[in-house]
Amino acid sequence: MSTRASRRQFLSRAAAGVSILAVPGLAQAQLATESPPKSATGIAEHAVTEPVAIEVNARAILAFEPRDRTRTRFGSLDYRSGLVLTSPHRGFGGLSGIRLDSKGERFIAISDQATWFTGRIRYAGREMVGLENVEASPMLNADGRPITEKRYWYDSESLALDGSYVYVGLERVNQLLRYDFSKGFTRSRGEVMPLPSAAKRLPYNKGLEALVVVPKGQPLAGTLIALSERGLDGSGNLIAFLVGGPTPGQFSIRRTENFDISDAVLLPSGELLVLERKFSWFTGVNIRIRSLQLKSIAPNALVDGLTLFSADLGHEIDNMEGIDAHVTPEGETVLTLVSDDNFSMLQRTILLQFTLVE
Repeated sequence: MSTRASRRQFLSRAAAGVSILAVPGLAQAQLATESPPKSATGIAEHAVTEPVAIEVNARAILAFEPRDRTRTRFGSLDYRSGLVLTSPHRGFGGLSGIRLDSKGERFIAISDQATWFTGRIRYAGREMVGLENVEASPMLNADGRPITEKRYWYDSESLALDGSYVYVGLERVNQLLRYDFSKGFTRSRGEVMPLPSAAKRLPYNKGLEALVVVPKGQPLAGTLIALSERGLDGSGNLIAFLVGGPTPGQFSIRRTENFDISDAVLLPSGELLVLERKFSWFTGVNIRIRSLQLKSIAPNALVDGLTLFSADLGHEIDNMEGIDAHVTPEGETVLTLVSDDNFSMLQRTILLQFTLVE
């Protein structure tokens, strides 16, 4: 059996069951339905318990569609480059969110095992060639202890930045943590922030999956937009929340073709790009990106948007969990996607970049 076939079978079985980095030094939705193994201390098996510099190796993905290696255009996106990332460090993987600086170089990513990963993407021209200066650090609670010491406080699935403040959503317990990176960077301590009561009633393991802070100059400035993976309203549409800001409340995103939300990013144009995925016994794992207009979002609204991009296991994808965007000096909008490998030998940590051309 080929490695590619094995990986697809594993993904199918598993599935069945804005952003400005304001501090120096900056470098998982989870398909599995079971809790990760715990050690004797109660800490998740792959959780990081202290800051450590790690080695991350990269292999280039030369073509996004192996069946047609000359093709670069996919919907409204043009493929730039991609990397398969591996590391000898046992705690590396499970990446569920990523945010980049304005140059698309320094990054902060989170693992669904409550771990920060920081470092820098290295480029050769416009193509990614590797990661450097990567460090892993545990997410800390208000007492300075790893949040994994508390039951189910490890499923860190969503990430948003607002100046030096970093917001993290914990899916299984539907809690929101805020970190002030000006007070210790990844050693800063998390503060539990209030959420609407309805957020606490989201389905187990289908809760907070994407966070976006709306910056000044945009509609809803100062609002934290929180999107659920598969919390459904009475009409079967995806539940989302406006937290804080001028008009807090709840709204819905039209759910079509059984797609669930993985992450989101807000562009300077006012487009909210939503990364989605689904599983089908007929097609395997599929992903897509939809564009929603921020100006259409309001309490009690039902919003919908155009599909800009879609891909399946005939393309170089995995369990794609995170999306971010930056603008190059030439004015190109570059989207960066990252996958959650679920710490499985049959899945991969993939970093992809595309140019948004329409």
